[in-house]
Amino acid sequence: MSFVPRSLLAIGGLLLIHACYSAHEHASLSTSLSTASSLLPASITPSSQPISSSSLPLDISLETLASVLLICVGLVLGAEELRPISWRVWAGRVQRGKGQLGEGYEWLEDGKRKGFLDIRGQREEFANWVRGKDES
Repeated sequence: MSFVPRSLLAIGGLLLIHACYSAHEHASLSTSLSTASSLLPASITPSSQPISSSSLPLDISLETLASVLLICVGLVLGAEELRPISWRVWAGRVQRGKGQLGEGYEWLEDGKRKGFLDIRGQREEFANWVRGKDES
């Protein structure tokens, strides 16, 4: 990854951290103001501006969107170049015998699936164990 994508990711990350911190501060301030206003008598609280929890300010929302956009652009610019899907080339290699059928998945064809439980084999072992126990 070159300098430009890394710098975009770093700047986007810092902006996103700052936007999250600002959103947290806004939420805690609005909560503390609503708690404080509920403790005050009605005569002291100005009736023209009731204190309630409000939505997130526009600058925090824009900062969040800008940071996510910078992160996305940094990831796209820093990604490796995509290779075309060449099914025809792979099938041709397999047909000529130069490539493996599964290219790393041949163990699935052998029946030696290491990650799977062999229920039939265990059932047969159990049946043999029961028959051996009954005979003795």
